[in-house]
Amino acid sequence: MQIKKKDAGIILRSHAAKGKKSEIQMSELEKLLAWSNLPVPEVLHQLPLVQQQEVILWAKTVVNHNTEGLDDLYNAISMIVKYIPHFMVIPLMVEHIRPQIAAGVCIKMGVEQATGYANDLPLEYFSNVSKHLDATMMAEILQKMRKQSAERFIHHELKYHQSRVLDIAQHLDRRLLEIVAKLVTFPEEENNEATTPHRTVINKIRAMQGN
Repeated sequence: MQIKKKDAGIILRSHAAKGKKSEIQMSELEKLLAWSNLPVPEVLHQLPLVQQQEVILWAKTVVNHNTEGLDDLYNAISMIVKYIPHFMVIPLMVEHIRPQIAAGVCIKMGVEQATGYANDLPLEYFSNVSKHLDATMMAEILQKMRKQSAERFIHHELKYHQSRVLDIAQHLDRRLLEIVAKLVTFPEEENNEATTPHRTVINKIRAMQGN
C-alpha cells in the first residue's frame, strides 16, 4: 500500500502536532517538579500523550497535597521582607531560609524584586535557589541582573550544572546567549547532540562560536 504525498504530509503534520503537545505536557510537569529539584524521568517522554496527561494530573495531586499552605508562607515572607533593609535580608536568607523556600518566595515576589536579591546573594546559595525555579523565570532574572553577576552565575553553573544552563539558555536573549557561547565548550563529537532536547540551543551557540 502506497501513501500519497498529500496523505504523507498530513501524517507528518499530525506527528509534529503530537510531538509539540508532548513537549508542552513535559514542560508543565517540569514546572510542577521544580519545587522538589527532581528531573522528569526520561521514560515519561516516551509515553503516549494520553498517558502523559494522566501522569501530570497525578503529579498535580501529589504536589498540591505536599505543598498545601506553602503558598501562604511564601506570600507572607515576600510581603515582610519589603519592609526590611536589603542589607539585612541577604544574610537572614542565607542563614535561616532554605533555598527551596527562598525560591518559593522569589516566585511570589516576581522577577523585578527577586532580581534585586539575586544580584547580591552568595553564588553558591543563589545556585541552590535557582534549582527550584523554572528555566523561564531564571532566564528573566538573569537578563535583568547586573552583567557581572549574571556572567559569574553562568560560569559557575556551566562548571557544575551544564545541562541546567542549556535549559535556561533556551529562553535567554542574544546578549546573554553570547556570554554562554563565550564560556561553554562542547565536545567535538556531535552524534549525541542529534537526540538531545537542547539541540536547537546548542546549534545557536555553536553558530555564535563560529563552529
